[in-house]
Amino acid sequence: MSTQQPAVQIPAQLVKELRERTNAGFSDCRAALVEANGDIEKAISVLRKKGQAAAAKKATREASEGLVGSYIHAGGKIGVIVELNCESDFVARTEAFQQLSHDIAMHIAALDPRYVRREEVTPDMLEKEREIYRAQALASGKPEQVVEKIVTGKMEKFYEENCLYEQHYIKDESVTIGEMIAQAIAKLGESISVRRFVRFKVGEVSGGPSASPEAAPAKS
Repeated sequence: MSTQQPAVQIPAQLVKELRERTNAGFSDCRAALVEANGDIEKAISVLRKKGQAAAAKKATREASEGLVGSYIHAGGKIGVIVELNCESDFVARTEAFQQLSHDIAMHIAALDPRYVRREEVTPDMLEKEREIYRAQALASGKPEQVVEKIVTGKMEKFYEENCLYEQHYIKDESVTIGEMIAQAIAKLGESISVRRFVRFKVGEVSGGPSASPEAAPAKS
């Protein structure tokens, strides 16, 4: 006789709660809860991983539409302009896309990233940072064999602090900006990316906008 295990019973209220927390569809939420054996936190992780996998495929498609969003901090002392790209004007006009643009601009105003992605950091800058961290580790008496591990760890922290996609969202530190964008890609079904941004602060000399290299227009 078959000894097949009974299916996991998922209460409708639990599915509803997961939908409210993730904005995922009913069937996706129920499947994630079944996979997570009814554990909502594990189900959120399941949805996030699936969303990121789907987003990675969509992210390779060309994103030539979008909008320029802005945010002015209370008091008018700090302002941000950000270009957020997608594939169609239809998605660019959705409330979800416009909200994402606003949230990213607000985050930039608060945390002042220097780059969009880690790939933008120049080799000279990377080497300069590595040398500083290496010197600090050696000066603290750390043995040679662990210095490189320390430097690698500090370089990851450097990316997290200076690259927009790697920073933790100012209003929800459980997700990075890159993960937020991946979630939006999964929800809206199009490639979405930050092309560039510029942050202004009264009295501060700006170094110009930060732009994603692959999004720069081709020379004719």
